[in-house]
Amino acid sequence: MTLFADHLTLSYQSNTIVPDVSLAINHDEITCIVGANGCGKSTLLKALAGILRPSRGEVRLNETSLSRWSRKALAKELAFLPQDPIAPEGISVFQLVSHGRFAHQGLLGKVSEKDIEAVEMALKQTGMTAYRDRPFNSLSGGERQRGWIALCIAQQAKILILDEPTTYLDIGHQYEVLSLLKKINRQHKTTIIMVLHDINQASQFSDRIVTMQDGKVIADDSPINTINEEMMNRVFGVKVEMQMHRDGEKIYPVAIPLCAGQ
Repeated sequence: MTLFADHLTLSYQSNTIVPDVSLAINHDEITCIVGANGCGKSTLLKALAGILRPSRGEVRLNETSLSRWSRKALAKELAFLPQDPIAPEGISVFQLVSHGRFAHQGLLGKVSEKDIEAVEMALKQTGMTAYRDRPFNSLSGGERQRGWIALCIAQQAKILILDEPTTYLDIGHQYEVLSLLKKINRQHKTTIIMVLHDINQASQFSDRIVTMQDGKVIADDSPINTINEEMMNRVFGVKVEMQMHRDGEKIYPVAIPLCAGQ
């Protein structure tokens, strides 16, 4: 399953945000897009998900432009979780997650045994089975985020695209969500593309980091080859001290910001 951006120009009305970006997403990997606020990260992500139509260029999935995919066919291959999804008032966790099955249902939208099995499996994988009958909006922030991820899992797409999935979560729930995504990637070979603000979390949990500045990709490599003092100063305007950490077999860099004058 190959997702490829070919010379994308992305604009809102007459304002060009991303002037010319080409990018190939590697199968089965976790790719994090990082950069300062306003650099075009979320804009690029929406184009990769088929939400934003490019002014020029195209995004191709399996060599076919996203513009030529039907909504249902694309949903079977690609799931997108925006930064601030909104659930209908009063909907239960099970009902919310069931919405991930729309692409697999017929014209009448009849729920099959296969749909129910997929929803139950998604709840189990995200640790949400005990919450299945709870009103979704009664859950904590971390629980709601796991619910949204369960919806994406129930969709059974091969590519999962997330825009800042840890926003508004405390640090414990941030790591809970990122660990869940890593588990999904490793166990089910789901390709994951996400925008993260925390550069050290991106370093720890991703296989590849795409760094953006002023709408352009200025670096695209593994965390150990991307995150360094020069990059942190250039992109974020902060001086750092670099340390190397280990997570299992993975060695990754961690940037420690220095106080002014150091």
